[in-house]
Amino acid sequence: MTRTTSIHAIARAGLMAAALLFTGAAQAADAPPSPVGADGSVTLPLAPGSLVLPFSSYASPEARDWFKRYADVHAPPITDVPASRTFYDRMNTDRANRLRALYPVTVTDQTMGGVPTQVVAPAKGPAVADRVLINLHGGAFLWGAGAGGLVEAVPVAALSRIKVVTVDYRQGPEHRFPAASEDVAAVYKDLLKTYKPQNIGIYGCSAGGILTAEAVAWFQTHGLPRPGAIGIFCAGVLDGGGDSQAWSALYGGQLPGPGLRLVDLPYFQGANAQDPLVLPGVAPEVLAKFPPTLLITGTRDFMMSDTLRSQDLLERAGARTELHVWDGMVHSFFSDPESPEARAAYDVMARFFTRELGRPNDR
Repeated sequence: MTRTTSIHAIARAGLMAAALLFTGAAQAADAPPSPVGADGSVTLPLAPGSLVLPFSSYASPEARDWFKRYADVHAPPITDVPASRTFYDRMNTDRANRLRALYPVTVTDQTMGGVPTQVVAPAKGPAVADRVLINLHGGAFLWGAGAGGLVEAVPVAALSRIKVVTVDYRQGPEHRFPAASEDVAAVYKDLLKTYKPQNIGIYGCSAGGILTAEAVAWFQTHGLPRPGAIGIFCAGVLDGGGDSQAWSALYGGQLPGPGLRLVDLPYFQGANAQDPLVLPGVAPEVLAKFPPTLLITGTRDFMMSDTLRSQDLLERAGARTELHVWDGMVHSFFSDPESPEARAAYDVMARFFTRELGRPNDR
């Protein structure tokens, strides 16, 4: 068992959850003035005075400026699904356009295994034609289809020069678990007609990271070979607990409250939290069969505790992991490409899959 852990200056715990791809938990449009100052510090209104949480001294100036803009964006409540889908589609379309200006790719709509996908290929062509990646977008299992997948696929395809298939899997509230797992399996089986399993990687951020872990568990129980490597970003194999859930509100200028559990989402209505197909972390024997796994988070990500605990559980089960944590970064911090931290995360993803895919699949 080998452990590779790169922690980018973890200086403090505590997270912010506003306009997030996973929870979408955000303030309403008529929210009070932003608690985030121009220097990135957060002020908490605690009688008789205020508590100021300074922005990380280890984060870049670009990340500080982005954090201020990010905190001033007020998304619809997660319960308003139509408004949330409109809001995040507009946000992700803008992100995808900016990313495509930086990372040249081609995008083609294609149906695989009866599931709609977008195939994102590096403009220069694949460096290695016998490898492919599957991307699973974030969005609380409620939104993120289309442009949301491009946000996560474009930089990785361009930097790794590996073709990325981003999957528009079924989501709630129209569909229930395990519809998304079935869709991922259908795409995976279609790709297995052309690619060896050790040459296929799967990754996703937030809900997409959770679905990545669920898909690996699903493959195990349905007789499918495990992929060559996976990436679980700003997510984990558990139900989102730990310190980061409690601290996340502080960086949004609020006091801690109860966190949102995975099984509370519409997609998981009626699902069993003790089912390893829902939460693979409850079953060490399932985790033991996971392929090499890249985990990414930030110290202000409300899912950081889940990511850290997931890495520990995977290591204990015998899986090989690589962990990267960026100081001061929030949930899905690399969805916008302007900060050096986001670009560093893209590089980590590309290097990981370039290195891991194609190795013998008997580890």
